Amino acid sequence: MRAGWQQTSFDKLKGWEQDDHVAALSCFRMSAKAFAKRSFVSRIAVNPTPELLAVADQALQLDIKNISKLAARKFFENNFEPYTYKKEHGFVTAYFEPEVEASRVKTDEFSYPLYRRPHDLVKLDPDNKPANLDQSLEWARKTDDGLVEFYDRGQIDKGALDDRGLELFWLKSVVEGFYIHIQGSARLLFRDGTSARVSYAGKTGHPYTSIGRLLVKRGVMPLEDANMVNIRAWLEEDLDRGIEVLHNNRSFIFFTELEGHDPDFGPIAAAGVQLTAGRSLAVDKSVHAYGTPIWLSTHEPLPGQSNLYQRLMIAQDTGSAIVGEQRGDIFIGSGTEAGTLAGSVRHDTDFIALHPKGE
Repeated sequence: MRAGWQQTSFDKLKGWEQDDHVAALSCFRMSAKAFAKRSFVSRIAVNPTPELLAVADQALQLDIKNISKLAARKFFENNFEPYTYKKEHGFVTAYFEPEVEASRVKTDEFSYPLYRRPHDLVKLDPDNKPANLDQSLEWARKTDDGLVEFYDRGQIDKGALDDRGLELFWLKSVVEGFYIHIQGSARLLFRDGTSARVSYAGKTGHPYTSIGRLLVKRGVMPLEDANMVNIRAWLEEDLDRGIEVLHNNRSFIFFTELEGHDPDFGPIAAAGVQLTAGRSLAVDKSVHAYGTPIWLSTHEPLPGQSNLYQRLMIAQDTGSAIVGEQRGDIFIGSGTEAGTLAGSVRHDTDFIALHPKGE
């Protein structure tokens, strides 16, 4: 176990026995199926240990349709040990999958593009990262003269990728596009009654800058009001002013259209699995391996709910703003209602990582 973590016991986890462990086990099995299909070797993420892979294999042998809540809880207790971090509390936010109107072709109404991944966008690793590039960059642009920094949000919005045929779909506004970038996925609804789902396919590699924090720093709104609904309204009130602020977040996301996904689940996450609403958690991939169960026990309910959020989550995603040992981002679901809820979640929480016995 990494420095700063210490073992605890399940009887010290607030609300542990009351959770629906069958739902958590079902989500864990999503990761187990991904483990079974491919090997995980990454230099920029923590890989699942042999012990975690072995427990995941056990989970796939269970009859999930007939297992009891008690048996599901015992599966986790018999195979894992909980660990707390030295800091008293962690911190969670939430995210969602937007559902927005879109067009397959550019029109006067739908004029802002979602782009597919450019062919000259290169994923960097220690073997191909030039010394002259910022060492924090994970992506670069391939040129005849070598690898250089990729265009940022402002440059792309001003036409850096024009005339390359990279437009995947078209949206109504730059603000809609920005929020899809933040979430990393979306359901697109077309006026002919059809739909499509897009998911993350790469990014420019520039650091993520929080627009909310920037507006608070500038005195535009107090911290307690800096939620998604208020920020979006401010951006759309004066679009020229809003675009100037948006360009402070140089990070820019590229997408791919998903085929063959299960409509009962969310978009495909960084771990290669479809997200489960209320059970999938984005974590810092340099700290936690995908597939790691994480126990959250917040100190207040989520908006609109009466009970504390005490739930076993599964690490299945990551994000540029999700940094630190006890930082999490809860996948809430899809659509406007999920978006309103997600934008209001900023909670301190107990953050307990479950690691396989013997690891």
